Amino acid sequence: MTESVTNTADKIKHIMLVEDDMSLAEWFADYLSEQGYIVTLANRGDVAIEMIETDKPDLVILDIMLPIKDGFAVCKEIRPFYHGPVLMMTARDHETDEVLGLELGADDYVVKPVKPRVLLSRINALFRRVNSQPSSSMPSIESDSNKIIYGQFSLDGNSRSTTLGGEKVAISSNEFDVLWQLAQSADQVVSRKDLVTQRRGIDYDGFDRSIDILVSRIRKKLGDDASNPYRIKTVWGKGYLFVKDAWN
Repeated sequence: MTESVTNTADKIKHIMLVEDDMSLAEWFADYLSEQGYIVTLANRGDVAIEMIETDKPDLVILDIMLPIKDGFAVCKEIRPFYHGPVLMMTARDHETDEVLGLELGADDYVVKPVKPRVLLSRINALFRRVNSQPSSSMPSIESDSNKIIYGQFSLDGNSRSTTLGGEKVAISSNEFDVLWQLAQSADQVVSRKDLVTQRRGIDYDGFDRSIDILVSRIRKKLGDDASNPYRIKTVWGKGYLFVKDAWN
């Protein structure tokens, strides 16, 4: 049975598919349209950047091998203004490609050839993470249970926004999810296994580097010391520790 789409009645999700193989792009677009998504296509990296900024799609599927500007360049350039999920897709099955894509801000990565139902499953999983609201049992310094505040740092679960020192911090949806999970367990070690399971819905195999890459990106954006982090510490062999007194 085909997995059902997570579109709501009041807003049909818009996906932008950036792929230079137009026959493949149209095939995927037809399939996703049948599942209830609105799909627009771009076949060049430079054009895709302009379209993403103008159209503000709910999710971007981004091929790596593109003319003019490749997928890596596109991902890097859109991240300052686009905070929705980015799913990278490529025919090159190289770990370095996956790591680089994640470092530049991608939320997930699939290798072609990919079956349409597998692609749909990844898309729906990304939308579920974006649409899921934080639990009311999560700790908060304010009465609003969808906010976490420590000193000059705050997370807003309603707008999925991050603020530090009164300034908004541009982070991706994936980064927000990891940061929220760490912040809600402030001063407690959160294992890589728990972070992977919560973010991707799969068991940790001991080799998944995506969490380490995400934490590295988060530290950089929040002004943490990469060589000696004091806000989000690495507890070797165990996981990560969000220090609640490090944000004053």
